[in-house]
Amino acid sequence: MRCLLALLFVSSVALAQPLVLEGELPTTGGDFVLVPFDVPVGTAQIEVRHPVQQPENILDYGLHDPARFRGWGGGNPEPIVIAEQAASRSYLPGALPAGKWSVVIGKAKVGTSPAKYRLEIELRTAATLPAQPERQPYLPAAPLQQQARWYAGDFHVHSKESGDASPTLDQIAAFARGRGLDFVELSDHNTVSQLDFLADAQRRSPDVLFVPGVEFTTYAGHANGIGATRYVDHRFGLEGQTFDGAMKALADQGAVVSINHPMLDLGNACIGCGWKQKIPKDQLGAVEIGTGGWNVTGLLFTREAIAFWSRLVGQGLHVAPIGGSDDHSAGTATGSLDSPIGNPTTMVFASELSAAGIVEGVRQGRTVVKLQGPADPMVELSAGFARIGDTLRVAAATLEVTVTGGKGQQLKVLRNGAVVQTVNVDADPFVATQPLTAPADGSQEWWRAEVWVEGQVRTVTGHLWLQKPEEVPVKRGCSATGFGPLLLGLALLARGFRRGKQRS
Repeated sequence: MRCLLALLFVSSVALAQPLVLEGELPTTGGDFVLVPFDVPVGTAQIEVRHPVQQPENILDYGLHDPARFRGWGGGNPEPIVIAEQAASRSYLPGALPAGKWSVVIGKAKVGTSPAKYRLEIELRTAATLPAQPERQPYLPAAPLQQQARWYAGDFHVHSKESGDASPTLDQIAAFARGRGLDFVELSDHNTVSQLDFLADAQRRSPDVLFVPGVEFTTYAGHANGIGATRYVDHRFGLEGQTFDGAMKALADQGAVVSINHPMLDLGNACIGCGWKQKIPKDQLGAVEIGTGGWNVTGLLFTREAIAFWSRLVGQGLHVAPIGGSDDHSAGTATGSLDSPIGNPTTMVFASELSAAGIVEGVRQGRTVVKLQGPADPMVELSAGFARIGDTLRVAAATLEVTVTGGKGQQLKVLRNGAVVQTVNVDADPFVATQPLTAPADGSQEWWRAEVWVEGQVRTVTGHLWLQKPEEVPVKRGCSATGFGPLLLGLALLARGFRRGKQRS
């Protein structure tokens, strides 16, 4: 009898008509709504279709099982399909536990209120998606190069695991390789499904590093979790999720939090692209000062983004400048705001070409942004053993600015965001110097440089900070006239030697 009942149950699941859930989203409350449905024992595949009901409204979709996140397709109109050995893009395969599942609907744009939705859910006892053996648990790749140097890359690249993008990882690597890049960060929207494919793709691309990450997309700003490998809940207002908690969750897993395209306010053409969230000062490590190449977005947004970044630095935040193409098509898109991978290019001084090395380089502030692309001039700052990203604690020093590939252009040296020196670059390489004197009040100065090409800024360095040394109390007595000064001098010498070894 039990076998017969089980057989009848399985047959009923296989033959059941799609479950249809439809209704109107509430006009009050938060940006996200949960629509629950029950999954019975024996389900081998779930398919959720969400046909558009009102073209003037834009709704986003994701899926959660009884215990965990299963994916976020955003505004992708394709059906959600999940089985144990496979899943549609942006979603995670795995066991399908019986119980209460939820479709998450995000109110991206509501032109006609209330917004209507329709969900057509099929619960199958046999999977129709072929297995995906290329999916593997993410493990960081071994360093592709073990050399401390400047590495070129792009911190904002989308694969097809973003619902609004199309390229494979192989296509991304091939295009990046052609631009001479060393790495790309995969910043897919609110999902970690791309991580399943990194190990397989990295083996086929031993010369272009895939750095894991996420574009943490909200309706009031997009953040970049550089190095993120765990999903962070973006459904603010549901189940206690908050913006503060999300930023902390990104930072707690070792990711560097950056703000993407902070001044890119295009309204409904790019929902949530302009930054309207509060500044996560405790977690913020970088700002995307260039989104797309200078020739495309420079005059529209880049100058404002540089000013945004500079204001944060003026508030005492040691945040690195980075750039990203926001490429969604591996270089094939030709729209008015599209830029290929590498436009702009971010240079990162890292101890090695590995995900950990690149993330740590950004965390230390060792970045230079070539706002158009790889061919832009390179600029380096140094003062003794100190380089970009360091805080130099001396009363006085000499800043050395080295420009390569910039002959015929202009170099500008900036103190606290204001230009203090402008010189013509008449050699390659070209070196300019600037005397530094630390503020007497103990505050920090911040120094950086720019190269201007044909009257427009094209290369922007990160900062080198300057602050007078801490006063070391000296005990009175025999030690002040005997061994005290000698010991202090030896300690300072050893400290400088250690710094030199660490930065060589």
